[in-house]
Amino acid sequence: MRETLTILEKLEELKKNGEKAVLATVVRTSGSTYRKEGAKLLISETGEMVGSISAGCLENDVREIAREVLKSGEPRLLRYDNTAAEDIIWGLGLGCNGVVEVFVEAVK
Repeated sequence: MRETLTILEKLEELKKNGEKAVLATVVRTSGSTYRKEGAKLLISETGEMVGSISAGCLENDVREIAREVLKSGEPRLLRYDNTAAEDIIWGLGLGCNGVVEVFVEAVK
């Protein structure tokens, strides 16, 4: 609950300053994942992040996608699958053998 409040406060601050932002929300998980459905990450147009959607392994990739979403205005649905042995993002022994889907959208 506190994380959501922090995200809302930051979003209000960004709006007051006329800055754009993107909200990334975990919308589906299966298997072992660090965060579950509903976890959120707010990313400002300067790249500042508030909240989390993983234990730190997805945030940088999602920040890059957020830049694209801000430019295009088109939301994206991302899928990170750690069930495959050859997966390069998760193949670092991070302890999660699951799938995470993240919806990334511009917020106004």
